Amino acid sequence: MITVTGLSKSFSVHKKTPGLAGSFRSLFFRKKTVVQALDNVSLSIDKDEIVGLVGANGAGKTTLVKILSGIIHPDGGTIRVMGHDPWQRKNSFRSAISLIMGQKAQLWWDLPAADCFLLIREIYRIPSGDYEERLNYLAEILDVKNQLTTQIRRLSLGERMKMELIAALLHEPKVVFLDEPTIGLDLTAQKAIRRFILSYRDRHHPAMIITSHYMEDIRSLCERIIILRKGAVVYDGPLAHIVEEHAENKTITVVVEEAGSQAARSAELPSALGLLTKTTDRTLEFSVPRNRAAEAASFLLQHLPVEDLTISEPDISTVIESIMKEEA
Repeated sequence: MITVTGLSKSFSVHKKTPGLAGSFRSLFFRKKTVVQALDNVSLSIDKDEIVGLVGANGAGKTTLVKILSGIIHPDGGTIRVMGHDPWQRKNSFRSAISLIMGQKAQLWWDLPAADCFLLIREIYRIPSGDYEERLNYLAEILDVKNQLTTQIRRLSLGERMKMELIAALLHEPKVVFLDEPTIGLDLTAQKAIRRFILSYRDRHHPAMIITSHYMEDIRSLCERIIILRKGAVVYDGPLAHIVEEHAENKTITVVVEEAGSQAARSAELPSALGLLTKTTDRTLEFSVPRNRAAEAASFLLQHLPVEDLTISEPDISTVIESIMKEEA
């Protein structure tokens, strides 16, 4: 449904010279630097997939989404979304996609949501029967039926975001781009949006790309993630495998018997088995290589008065953050 091969995009950015004299000089002699936003990006996304697009600020996430939705033109590479070249912006393409940006509103501030939706119905030429059925379903599942006649500007941030989702999905797009859909929302609204996205996917089976800085969005919605770093894809695969493939160490947490707590504080593993990283009362934490976790646990059980022992994986958000920050 979405195929990208060798995609590249760069931007020219004006460099400002500091100081008043530098600002005056820049009026006549501007210095430019080229920023590589995307570098040889290749990926494919099928129907019914929800793919998380992850990266630090400036990694190229929003640029990629804008290219796939036809807003900006790439410098090189080939892109096909449902067989279309997005940049051509054919009506058949635009009527089959939807772009939801958490930081930008598409609804009219002074109009009630219901009036905005009527205009959208005309834009997409949605038959009246289908329109009523879809609006009732979306408003009910998002629990905003009572707010449809309220001006957009009088709604809470969470309610406005729900209305934005309805507006973007009334025409039942086959490809949905969600750029920071839960940004700024409270925990209750975030959970409601996530539940709705999963429900909508199960009912309509679109291809969906989600960018978010909230790791809970990615964990809750995506089975597959794509990590961008400095415009390049550094990981494309199952979310469940990322810890296994990229985390070098596991954590062993040992709770020692109270009688042996003093002696346990000076406990050490052989250097090949790992390091003591934290000591708190009767609890010791060791960082050990993944392939030697069982051996390290056996050593600790033999040499310490162990009351309890657990072996845990590092937090997935920590692993993803380390991948994003690694130098290429």
